[in-house]
Amino acid sequence: LARIQTDSVVEMLRELYPDLRFEITVAMSTTGDRILDTALSKIGEKSLFTKELENALERNEVDLVVHSLKDLPTSLPPGFTIGAVCKRENPLDAVIFHPKNCGKTLSLLPEKSVIGTSSLRRAAQLKKKFPQLEFRDIRGNLNTRLKKLDEKEDFSAIILAAAGLKRMGWENRIGQLLSPEDCLYAVGQGALAVEVRAKDQEILNMVSALHDADTVLCCIAERAFMKRLEGGCSVPVAVNTMLKDGQLYLTGAVYSLDGSDSLKETMQTSVNYPQRNEDGPNDDVQHVGITAKNVPGQAQEAAENLGVELASLLLSKGAKHILSVARQLNDTR
Repeated sequence: LARIQTDSVVEMLRELYPDLRFEITVAMSTTGDRILDTALSKIGEKSLFTKELENALERNEVDLVVHSLKDLPTSLPPGFTIGAVCKRENPLDAVIFHPKNCGKTLSLLPEKSVIGTSSLRRAAQLKKKFPQLEFRDIRGNLNTRLKKLDEKEDFSAIILAAAGLKRMGWENRIGQLLSPEDCLYAVGQGALAVEVRAKDQEILNMVSALHDADTVLCCIAERAFMKRLEGGCSVPVAVNTMLKDGQLYLTGAVYSLDGSDSLKETMQTSVNYPQRNEDGPNDDVQHVGITAKNVPGQAQEAAENLGVELASLLLSKGAKHILSVARQLNDTR
């Protein structure tokens, strides 16, 4: 999947800059790829899928790195920035069923059916909605997980991001798309990010052509929400964003590990601002790690403020307690 995502970004760049040569020279495994016998939420490393790649960027061995945006921490190490956020693929979660359950939905599975997911966020929401089902960790890349599902009887279904399945060409395996009413998605899910050196103006200018303005604004709001909550993969935090008629709507929620305790709110703001031609130091302002020169600065500020305000509202209602209990419980599991 990482290779397919990188290829798709390079293909877009080749179309924009036919005179430039792009080489995909490095294939690396990261901490998150190597440690497969431990739940993601338990490894305790913030940059599970990014650190090794950023080291190569820092050493000038590579000029840009393609990530799933949901893997990138809300605070990047000094000297790095997200130079492009590409148009978002479907951000929803998808259910893939064991062949014997083909044609079913989660609500039609027999009691005590086991569902595989590596995400605390998915498990917390679905435990509440489907208390008759059991949820267990499943790790490995998409190929590995599908193989575990198909070739063994351990799982009745697994939950994955619809975006990854679509990019792999496995859309036909999706048995059920989970609506935001069933399961709010992860911050940044479905969007690809291109990370570059913050001071490398040439590369920054080049990749900024890949920015999708709507996706940028949605993801800035989501990342600001997550950052204010101090959330990560060790706590269940979920979002849903929508941009319509210049209004950005953000729904955000926090959950206890079993989903029994939760807080969920929606706020909106106007992001209907014109692009100004401002030369000078303001060009490279980062909003939660994203540098988007071709998206109006006021709109980015409004999106970031929306995320912060929504998180502050949830914190005022007790989100900190829910998340700290979830974190402690996860640490002792």
